[in-house]
Amino acid sequence: MRDIYLPNAETWVLVEGEKPIGFIALIGDEIGGLFLEPSFHGRGFGKALSDHAVALHGPLRVEVFEKNLIGRRFYDRYGFVENGRYVHEDSGEKIIKMVMPAT
Repeated sequence: MRDIYLPNAETWVLVEGEKPIGFIALIGDEIGGLFLEPSFHGRGFGKALSDHAVALHGPLRVEVFEKNLIGRRFYDRYGFVENGRYVHEDSGEKIIKMVMPAT
């Protein structure tokens, strides 16, 4: 993570006042991470971060754990569609691959 992912990721941090409340990390057109402080969920901040990423890179891709109901619900509402599944080797958990349809 430290040696490969972080130096290659484009990360945008959302700040309220002086407090970071969320971020989106991208490698090309793939979301590697989208996180918000839980008290800021449902207030449009995840959409704002995603809108910014789409403006920079066009339609995006993401992989989300099947058990991540909050993430899956967000990506479904945002317009991502499932385009595959696989089992994450390290955890044994199911991953859903999702893409944004090209407009």
